[in-house]
Amino acid sequence: MASAPTGFATIPIGAKAGLLVLGLALISAGYYFAMHMPLADEIDQEVVRRMQLQSDLAEARERQHEFLRVTQELASREAIDRQNKRVLPEDAEIPAFLQDLNRLAELSGLGIQLVEPRPEEVAELYIAIPVTLTLTGRFHQVAKFFYNMSRLERAISMQNVQLREPQAEGEGVMLRIDVQATTYRRPAEEGAAQ
Repeated sequence: MASAPTGFATIPIGAKAGLLVLGLALISAGYYFAMHMPLADEIDQEVVRRMQLQSDLAEARERQHEFLRVTQELASREAIDRQNKRVLPEDAEIPAFLQDLNRLAELSGLGIQLVEPRPEEVAELYIAIPVTLTLTGRFHQVAKFFYNMSRLERAISMQNVQLREPQAEGEGVMLRIDVQATTYRRPAEEGAAQ
């Protein structure tokens, strides 16, 4: 004799399907709450973090561009300052100035009769350093000397030019030139700040 089936086999098919759906629903709910929700929260946090990092990166790039611009501007200003220090040095540099005067006079063919440095004259933004010169030579040599002086990097002005005692000599006329060559320097930093 055959025994009657017991347990799960005796449950009707509709109830079995309901149990199967209930089991799948419990597994799905367990997966959703245990696995999916924490991952979704973590993804949302990472999206916010990614947006923050992108914002930080954009800000860093902007700062980098600003830094490069400021660095280039600083380098440009330093180059201008170096050029300005050649034109208007901080020290008197009288020996170098007198050496330039002598070299250019000889290059132009002039004779130097007198070189007399004068006391410095203080102005608000600069200090003038005058030197009285007496030169001898022909007119075109004097013109060449003044032209060569204008080509120097240092700021120099030629003032009170007087042509004296012209004397016929050979094919030309020799002149005696009295001139005040004035160069300039910057005042000390304390004075410049005031």
